[in-house]
Amino acid sequence: MTLPAKIMKTLALGTVGLCALAGSAFAQAAYPSKPIKVVIGFPAGSGADILGRYFVRKLEEQAKQPVIVDNRPGATSNIAIRYVKGAAPDGYTILFIANSNMAGSRYLFKNPGFDSLTDFTPIASFAQITFIMVVSPKSPLNTLQNVVDHLKKKKDNLYGYTNQTAQLSTELFKQMTGSPAAPVAYKTAPDSMRDITDLQLDFMIMDGTFAAGQVRSGALKPIAVTTKVRSPTFPDTPTMQEGGIPGFEFAPWWAAYLPVGAPEPVRAKLESYFQAINTMPETADFLKSVGAIPQNDNGKEADARLRGEIPKWEPIVKAAGIQPQDE
Repeated sequence: MTLPAKIMKTLALGTVGLCALAGSAFAQAAYPSKPIKVVIGFPAGSGADILGRYFVRKLEEQAKQPVIVDNRPGATSNIAIRYVKGAAPDGYTILFIANSNMAGSRYLFKNPGFDSLTDFTPIASFAQITFIMVVSPKSPLNTLQNVVDHLKKKKDNLYGYTNQTAQLSTELFKQMTGSPAAPVAYKTAPDSMRDITDLQLDFMIMDGTFAAGQVRSGALKPIAVTTKVRSPTFPDTPTMQEGGIPGFEFAPWWAAYLPVGAPEPVRAKLESYFQAINTMPETADFLKSVGAIPQNDNGKEADARLRGEIPKWEPIVKAAGIQPQDE
């Protein structure tokens, strides 16, 4: 019996549709099937790079595919963020970035070239970073109150910074204590080391990921951490609140993002990788060694955390008198 041509055409179209769906499902189930690129907006050897490379190694173990680090420093990570925004949303280009970049850039730049809420899909957050105020080991300053008194007495004070978190946490410190100091920007924390150890800088609030090794070696003297409670990495270093600034808290965190439009099964698989990495005892040990603590938000939780923080940045930037830059 021969079926009518119309029925045959309908069956053929249905078969094609089923094959397409099956092919799509197979492609998603097969992810990842090639190397993954992780983009970090800081140079190799920086605190962000040290942190990111640990998670890259663990991601490689989970994905069973090579994971390549692509360092794209510049414009306080805006170059890296814009690059990932323009990448194919297929799960093979991932952004590792701090909340300060995703929340603060809209207030620090006239046109950062991206919208952190609409151009990206969060995968997970994976670490909270301790920032720490440090001075030269040659400095006579030993406490936070020493630093405040010194800044109020001395003229032409200078502080260094390498990223938005360092700059804004320092400006918040200045606001809350009435301590005058002018900023000096550095591309990386290592670039600032000579100036701070030679007392060209009066102090610096620095990424604890980089500072941990410098403090342990005696190359920097710790004064106070910016977190609400003491850091397990710097157990003998008081918090800013303990040092005499009630209510001071500035704790940045890191998360992984995909370009918006990535398939949900791909995002969910990556999320599961990070959830597994974050529950490893060795991850907690690593984070402790670099001045950080685990933060295990899933994608929705990371998105909610960022949305809740964005409104807090504008008043800090305005109070600090920071004018939005062109780039």
